[in-house]
Amino acid sequence: MIALVIACIIGLLFDLLVGDPPKMPHPVRWIGKLIQAQTALWNKGKMRKVRGMVMALAVVGTTMFVVTVILMLSYQVSIVFGILVEGLLIGVGLAQRSLKEAALAVYEPLVKGDFKEARVKLSWIVGRDTDKLDEDEIVRGVVETVSENTSDGVTAPLFYAFLFGAIGLWGYKAVNTLDSMIGYKNEKYKDFGMFAARFDDVLNFIPSRLTGLLMVLGTKNETSVPLGKRLKRWAQDARKHPSPNSGYLEAATAVQLGVQLGGKNTYQGVASYRATMGEKYVALTKEHIATSIIHMRVATVLFTLVMLAMEVFIFAIT
Repeated sequence: MIALVIACIIGLLFDLLVGDPPKMPHPVRWIGKLIQAQTALWNKGKMRKVRGMVMALAVVGTTMFVVTVILMLSYQVSIVFGILVEGLLIGVGLAQRSLKEAALAVYEPLVKGDFKEARVKLSWIVGRDTDKLDEDEIVRGVVETVSENTSDGVTAPLFYAFLFGAIGLWGYKAVNTLDSMIGYKNEKYKDFGMFAARFDDVLNFIPSRLTGLLMVLGTKNETSVPLGKRLKRWAQDARKHPSPNSGYLEAATAVQLGVQLGGKNTYQGVASYRATMGEKYVALTKEHIATSIIHMRVATVLFTLVMLAMEVFIFAIT
């Protein structure tokens, strides 16, 4: 248990200080290529729900097997070397630094008044059309992305790292990548990707709600609304989101910033309307991007402390 905790802390520090090495291929890309190849083989014919489930389990199993072999070989060298390798594997699987950099890539041109560049940089991290967005809509896209991915990219993988080490983290990352690639309700993937989407929903159930709660309790509130009313609004709005988990992050950010998220998005020229999160006390401005990054960091620290407390409790009773 002590080795696992140390590896998780090393991973957090690696992600915070180094992030994704720019010249190294990220393991998620390898998982993505595996999914792409297997999808071409399996997403055809009858029984696509079963085929999709088998393919998803095979991808997750393969990913976890590879990580297990790496760790077994590393810990055979020495306990210190094993912890360092596991910490590195955990760090590469977290996205705190890369998420911050992606948000700042949009924030910086906004500060300079370069909306054209900001729209281009936003298009790198969202699926909606960005070419006609005003500043407040550009900011909304960034804030929603940082908020949602605080769980998907940071606290949820960290949750499984504290429970099951790098093997658990990369099992989660495999499921999350499956969901992002085939977890759609369109004609091509509605059956084949159903298991992957549901699996991702299950794995994110606890981390998303815990992270959202910690945001409401632990980040600076920009309004005069009492905590009790904010918690009530958070829970109410979260359930309106089309995702069973993402709403708990976006609603937390909205009530803490005193802004309104959600609403109208356009995808390939087709308008899509989503339930709004929070009440609009102030308009969204570029400074809310910087604040959302702070919220992500605070939530990550608080989430880590909760997981450390859980590890201590487990150690005490076993």
